[in-house]
Amino acid sequence: HVDSDDATLTMLMSTFRLRAIPILDAEDRIIDLRSFDEIIDFDQPHENPVVIMAGGLGKRLRPMTEHLPKPLIPIGNKPLLETIVESFERAGFNDIHISVHYKAEMIKDYFGSGEKWGVNIRYIEEEERLGTAGALRLFGEAPTHPLIVMNGDLLTKVDFVALLDYHHQQKSVATMCVREYDIQVPFGVVRTDGQQIVGIEEKPVQQYLVNAGIYVLNPELLSEIPSEGVFDMTMLFDQLVRDGRRTAIFPIREYWLDIGRMDDLDQANWAYDEEFNR
Repeated sequence: HVDSDDATLTMLMSTFRLRAIPILDAEDRIIDLRSFDEIIDFDQPHENPVVIMAGGLGKRLRPMTEHLPKPLIPIGNKPLLETIVESFERAGFNDIHISVHYKAEMIKDYFGSGEKWGVNIRYIEEEERLGTAGALRLFGEAPTHPLIVMNGDLLTKVDFVALLDYHHQQKSVATMCVREYDIQVPFGVVRTDGQQIVGIEEKPVQQYLVNAGIYVLNPELLSEIPSEGVFDMTMLFDQLVRDGRRTAIFPIREYWLDIGRMDDLDQANWAYDEEFNR
């Protein structure tokens, strides 16, 4: 309706993959048309730093990861991490930080300074596993703009510009991308009142929102990460919620796949040809 703010319109367009949305008056008559490009600022480049977490051991992908770090596993015709870097470059994010640990030198040798991809790559080197948020304590001087943090084992077409803009519109200190995840019970579920059956639901589907491994964090949060020990992003969000800080979710409907198991590789290669190699 006419009183809908930009944050609401952005959420609707992202959720339903719309490029424009009609604006209705109190009597549900169309009085305007707001476009996605009109709401989102696409000026290039963006000063926001990007942190890609690429230090995992990839245990579930052995034996492939015994000699190759998971981010360098080929998906389509190039390493997964290269597709991620190119996605950020196309969206106008050129300040790339890659957190490395397992077989770090292979990743550093492949990407170097990032000049080949038109970006500036710096490395966050974890001498020991610090967790998905703990690695940020090695970021260095705090940035002046919110940073995007992304797991390095994701194949996705999420709109990073829309995500960042939504984070600003929500006035959130931290935003988490989420995905819908459905679990179907393979049996008829019986509802009872004492010993009496009051209903039977055949093979119901339970719906959840799950962490999609992509975040936007305000710069001041880096100083709030504990100085020692493993600290994951979920622990940071739990802390913010307990403290009553404003956090937000950004549901993504674009293609998204967490490549964690061998079964995911075939799906990822098929998706690359269908979604990315066009």
